[in-house]
Amino acid sequence: MQKDFEEIIKKVDNYRIKYNNTFRDKIIEDMHNQISDILTDIVDYQETNDLISKLEKYVDLFLTSKIGGIILLISFLSIALWITLTGAGYISSFLSLIFERIEVFLRNILAVLKVHDLLISFLIDGVYKGVAIVVAVMLPPMAIFFPLFTFLEDLGLLPRIALNMDKIFKSVGAHGNQALTMIVGFGCNAAGVVSTRIIKSPKERLIAILTNNFMPCNGRWPLLIMISILFLVPAITNSSNPLLGSIIASLALVSSVIIGLGFTLVVSLGLSKALKSYSSFYILEIPPFRKPNLLRIIYTSIIDRTLFVLSRAVYMAIPAGIFVWIINQLNLSQTLIAFFDPFGKLFGLDGTIILAYIIALPANEIVIPALMMLYTGSKNFMEIEELQSIYQILTVYGNWDWKTGVCVMLFSILHNPCSTTILTIYRETNSLKWTVIATIMPLIIAFSTLFLVHNLVLKNIH
Repeated sequence: MQKDFEEIIKKVDNYRIKYNNTFRDKIIEDMHNQISDILTDIVDYQETNDLISKLEKYVDLFLTSKIGGIILLISFLSIALWITLTGAGYISSFLSLIFERIEVFLRNILAVLKVHDLLISFLIDGVYKGVAIVVAVMLPPMAIFFPLFTFLEDLGLLPRIALNMDKIFKSVGAHGNQALTMIVGFGCNAAGVVSTRIIKSPKERLIAILTNNFMPCNGRWPLLIMISILFLVPAITNSSNPLLGSIIASLALVSSVIIGLGFTLVVSLGLSKALKSYSSFYILEIPPFRKPNLLRIIYTSIIDRTLFVLSRAVYMAIPAGIFVWIINQLNLSQTLIAFFDPFGKLFGLDGTIILAYIIALPANEIVIPALMMLYTGSKNFMEIEELQSIYQILTVYGNWDWKTGVCVMLFSILHNPCSTTILTIYRETNSLKWTVIATIMPLIIAFSTLFLVHNLVLKNIH
């Protein structure tokens, strides 16, 4: 018996040496080959010359190729983000109008009931407005992006993206399906964290959870777009050509994604080496093309993703709205800005930007309204539609230039998750330790990167 056991161990070691790091893949491949052999023996397959089947075969070959996969990924992201950002603006404006009318109605009701003015201000300006602005800015992009994503997922296209990205992620010790969770993160990082459930390996799933924050979510895109148009385009070219300006702005946004991807891969590699004690196994399967199920798409995108994330965002927005109300009632904003200002200057920021991001902890979408509110000294969040008006406020009140814009863009890409994502990470990992790490690690990376870029690069550019 001992001899047989030693022989088995010897064969296993020989396999491990022969196949090196692909030993596990070889075992899984052999399992699938055995399953295929069994099915061939017991199932009758009818040969078909159906044109659709042949077309599916060629489409599959193209989409799983390197060139086809890249085209698919870039096309999907470009179209999905364009539709999301364009459509979300109209829906957000509509929701804001509805919430304004509800606000007037609630104020009148409370006034009729002779509620004290301070309590009315607390309930409306604090609690209600905090929730209303989060819903108005978060709901529209998620309601557009997630159905698009779920449709392609149900169709069978997204697993083919994962297959094409598999080699890249495998090289840093991560799972190919992390590409899909990253794409979900473009819609919302909290939903991206939930989507890591498709990764069954504990180690690879934890890596995907801890790094999903480096993908710019819908809440960060408005700020990135605004800075690209207002500060980077004029800094790079003096031309007033709108086509050239749009190209430069687009390249800046693409660079944001590349930076996020770069940090995702580097941090994934570090985490992979640090998590050696965690169990790890890797299976990546490609499902056949199938007709999308409308009911499943609606349920998954609206119930499982949009409303699931939005409910947590509302839950976290209430204390944030109360916090903003308190600092405005006590006139603490200028005191806090002065307190944070020396710290912010070390990284090319200022105290207003730091406080705006603290206020925007429930949702990144609030950063721009918070900046406008703090720079102008307003008592409430400000939504300004015209970019030129935003530019005037940032340059006159905040002394922004293109270097400030670069630092804010980097911080927006790398900073800590929003409170909704933090809560989701805790629910998914059931670990306070990993939740704290997921919150603190991006901040350390963000401030370290900004310190180097601001002091070693930007200060030397005249």
